[in-house]
Amino acid sequence: MSTTEATQQDVHGQGGGDLKRVLGPKLLLLFIVGDILGAGVYAVTGRIAGQVGGVAWLPFLVAFAVATVTAYSYLELVTKYPQAAGAALYAHKAFGIHFITFLVAFTVVCSGITSASTSSNLLAANLLIGFGNDDPSAGATLATALLFMVVLAVINLRGVGESVKFNVVLTLVEMLALAIVIGIGIWVIGAGDGDLSRVTVFESPDDKGLFMAVTIATAIAFFSMVGFEDSVNMVEETKEPLRIFPRTMFTGLGIAVVIYMLVAISVVAVIPPGQIAEPTNAEAGILLDVVKVGAPDLPIDTIFPFLTVFAVANTALINMLMASRLVYGMARQDVLPRSLGKVLPGRRSPWTAIVFTTLLALGLITVVTLDSESSVVAALSGTTALLLLAVFTIVNVACLILRRDPTPDGAFRAPSALPVVGALCCAYLLGPWARLEADMIQYRIAAGLLGIGVVLWALTWMTNRGVRAKKTGFRDIDHLEE
Repeated sequence: MSTTEATQQDVHGQGGGDLKRVLGPKLLLLFIVGDILGAGVYAVTGRIAGQVGGVAWLPFLVAFAVATVTAYSYLELVTKYPQAAGAALYAHKAFGIHFITFLVAFTVVCSGITSASTSSNLLAANLLIGFGNDDPSAGATLATALLFMVVLAVINLRGVGESVKFNVVLTLVEMLALAIVIGIGIWVIGAGDGDLSRVTVFESPDDKGLFMAVTIATAIAFFSMVGFEDSVNMVEETKEPLRIFPRTMFTGLGIAVVIYMLVAISVVAVIPPGQIAEPTNAEAGILLDVVKVGAPDLPIDTIFPFLTVFAVANTALINMLMASRLVYGMARQDVLPRSLGKVLPGRRSPWTAIVFTTLLALGLITVVTLDSESSVVAALSGTTALLLLAVFTIVNVACLILRRDPTPDGAFRAPSALPVVGALCCAYLLGPWARLEADMIQYRIAAGLLGIGVVLWALTWMTNRGVRAKKTGFRDIDHLEE
């Protein structure tokens, strides 16, 4: 083994003996692309087009630029600290304050729950449409979404692990569904039935200027770009991570944004402007309308809802797996109540953490469905983006602070200005000016979820101080998710 390979496999003493390094550049690329695609493009494309008209591709491009700048910070940090704990680890090393580390970790937990809840509503609407209910009621969609979350919990309790090869299959299914939409767009334009000139037309329903309308649409589009940060948790299973991780992540981001832009162009070209803002079913998404309008004589519209279900189900499962494992990890380290760290004797799955995160998701879906006047998918996807923008802001700041630590030979280093730009852009997109009036519910959802975590943290802190005289804090942050 060369010196470089030894460094790559044993940076900071974190050798390759713990996890088997099985991911080469191709499998890692498919993992990243599949993680980014997920449910995002199905959930938000119609809303973006409804805000900016024909230039719906532009917010995707801006969101890609912000995500790419943040990816530079992630790459610098993951090659400097190649452990699986991600943003919580970077915050812990940068600030050294346990409560901040907890907030970052629990924010990631909440983002997983809101993302899975978004996927469950999207899945429910498409599943009902696929079985012939073209206009499912809110009650039917709610019941199906809740049932799906319970099914996820059962699967999770059985101890299902994440399989890279299974992820490859699901990624191909996701890409097939989006290829159908793009193919229909190309067909309709080629046949002269689509209007490609719309892609340069800016239209705002509220007479906003281009800058503000694109700002709002970019905040919406950001939900479709999240996922790349999950790949940092695969660093210990990647061959030669210092060499292949940066270029593979940038390639994955590039592939995803090209697919998104082509999907957006297809939507605008096929669907008349007035119908984009009001799709047939807001919970099912606008892509199903593209299939119905663009290929009315083909049976694709009967298959497409099931492709959507297949594509988003894995997103929900991965997010709930991640959320429950993080809760379990924090409970084991006495940051959350110890009762959340219990495991099933036979399967060794963290059953109390799974029950806790599932109950949060069930309650969240129910409350948002009954309370929100806007689309449930819009409220939950926007909250996911809000939470992760907060995490990305902290990661960019942490990247600057951790420049004080020595950098291993061959590690990636971001251009000095990019973490500053990333922090400012992510912080800007957090503000109320980047949201519609109907989307203010996203702040209430985020505050409510984080409030639950803070209460549990405070109870744990008081219990440890009063009963055990034990300090609450992270003892093994490096591998929090294992």
